[in-house]
Amino acid sequence: MTIRLGRNQYGKAEVRVVAVDRSSARHTLVDLNVSSSLRGDFTAAHTAGDNAHVVATDTQKNTVFAFARDGIASPEAFGLRLARHFAGAHDWITGARIGIESYGWSRIPVGGRPHDHAFSRDGGEVRTAVVTVDGDGPDADVHVLAGLTGLVVLKTTGSEFWGFPRDRYTTLAETRDRILATAVTARWRYTSADLDWDTAFAGARTALLEAFAGTHSLALQQSLYAMGEAALERNPDIAEIRLSLPNKHHFLQDLSAFGLDNPDIVYHADDRPYGLIEGTVERDDVPPAPAAWEGTPGFC
Repeated sequence: MTIRLGRNQYGKAEVRVVAVDRSSARHTLVDLNVSSSLRGDFTAAHTAGDNAHVVATDTQKNTVFAFARDGIASPEAFGLRLARHFAGAHDWITGARIGIESYGWSRIPVGGRPHDHAFSRDGGEVRTAVVTVDGDGPDADVHVLAGLTGLVVLKTTGSEFWGFPRDRYTTLAETRDRILATAVTARWRYTSADLDWDTAFAGARTALLEAFAGTHSLALQQSLYAMGEAALERNPDIAEIRLSLPNKHHFLQDLSAFGLDNPDIVYHADDRPYGLIEGTVERDDVPPAPAAWEGTPGFC
């Protein structure tokens, strides 16, 4: 029997970087959480403690800050800059993966006008990007994933759930009208590494929201597919999209103990346990790219 080192990577996780553009009186703010992972020939570090090929994670952290000095633009663009730099930094590094979370800030309105340099943090929604670069130069294999997490949506009607099989353990009643709520986590893979990233992201996000709102849903699975289909139809540069949708249950509260009826007015929201619906919607004319998703958990 021979024991050997398998696939491996290492990097710096969750580098928090905030960049302020003060080039005018109206400042702009970018707030990121950046994680880097390097892939390559690191066998000696694992088997002999030889660090000759180990680019220190502190160096990776400092590189993130240094690159931010020249401007961040979009999460995808910043990730591409970092990944290409690391992938080409040394002969023994064969690839790099950059994961980014982007936190939104909105200008505080003062006297009905957005303030030039005061902001409030947006809700729980976070924009995400994952860039993977294997190889160096023009022949490098480049993949860009964009996405979002924590996008909480709810519709008060236009959702049903019935026709499911029943057995001795089934207690859930069928319904022809219910509240449907979820917290959307979505990632989509672009077919190009040269796009107007902000416009592409905004179009995909709008498509997801409009499909959720506009689909009369007989199951959260149906909503998932409709949302993914809409995102692909809206942007031909998206090859596939993966969605994870927890069913944020709302149950009608029994008020009979108080001598009150409840004609679909008062609900209690259960945070757990919850149904978890996950799936991929993809084009059939674009080849798969498993390397783009490597190291990105949370989907089927």
